[in-house]
Amino acid sequence: MDLKEYLENTAEQVDKLIYRYFGETCGELGSASSHLLLAGGKRLRPVMLILSADAIRKGSSIDVMPAALALELTHSFTLIHDDIMDGDVVRRGVPTVHTKWDMPTAILAGDVLFASAFEFIAMSDAPDNAKVRAISMLGRTCVQICEGQHMDMSFESRDDVLEGEYMKMVEKKTGVLYAASAGIGGILAGGNPSYVDALYHFGLGIGMAFQIQDDIIDLVASPEVSGKDRASDLREGKKTLIAMKAFEKGLDLSEYRRDLSPAEIDAVIRKLESLGVLEEVRVTARDLIKNGKKRISILPDTEEKRLLSDLADYFLARSY
Repeated sequence: MDLKEYLENTAEQVDKLIYRYFGETCGELGSASSHLLLAGGKRLRPVMLILSADAIRKGSSIDVMPAALALELTHSFTLIHDDIMDGDVVRRGVPTVHTKWDMPTAILAGDVLFASAFEFIAMSDAPDNAKVRAISMLGRTCVQICEGQHMDMSFESRDDVLEGEYMKMVEKKTGVLYAASAGIGGILAGGNPSYVDALYHFGLGIGMAFQIQDDIIDLVASPEVSGKDRASDLREGKKTLIAMKAFEKGLDLSEYRRDLSPAEIDAVIRKLESLGVLEEVRVTARDLIKNGKKRISILPDTEEKRLLSDLADYFLARSY
């Protein structure tokens, strides 16, 4: 099976679980909680967990499907709260939760998903001590995600953000959830500490690359393709790796912190390409992917290990 077919089949399995548990929710809060879940998505974090489990013990993915759903719930919780903080109005091609309902309802909807994630990990068919370790990993991960989001917001009022600070923010805001996806899959499948550690750091590295690629996509992809507001990072003055490398080359992107026309965005992209900024950013992402793939070299050679490697490459090649 190639990666494209695997992603489609796994997303379909996850979607069926989502519709089983959240397709007919009752009340306004239930509808708000399930809004982004039902809007679709690539389900990459569940894919990471399922592949990691099967890379440790073939066939164990059926036992950990509730945990795979837990990672998608966690991701959706972060999206709802991020959209509130960033003021975004579109997500996955639909209105964001706080714009379709209101801010208090959106906050509570995110909280519902956050709490439900731990319940679903506990529903996995795995030894109790493994589930305790998995729940502990997810709890620690959620704290780190909040720290990463706070760093991201604090950067907006600073002009002295260093590249190392940005990379730490990306690690916490995005990398750790992919790391937890891989690590929890390994834990619940009964992986030894070395294998779990390898999977965790694989997920961390390629998750960071995912975020860096996401920063590029935010700038260059149309809303029809990405399902999000185009160039929202630019308009909000986000301190991305793109912005920092541009500043090093004499291009201050803070002047674009305003409403921008498509023509103005296209002009910025041309400047960034001509200065070599976007290529430097892509090189950083490629290095993270390369190092991440090295981490899982210790795993047995299986189809799932190959698919994990292919998934890492996909993170870099995707355009939405």
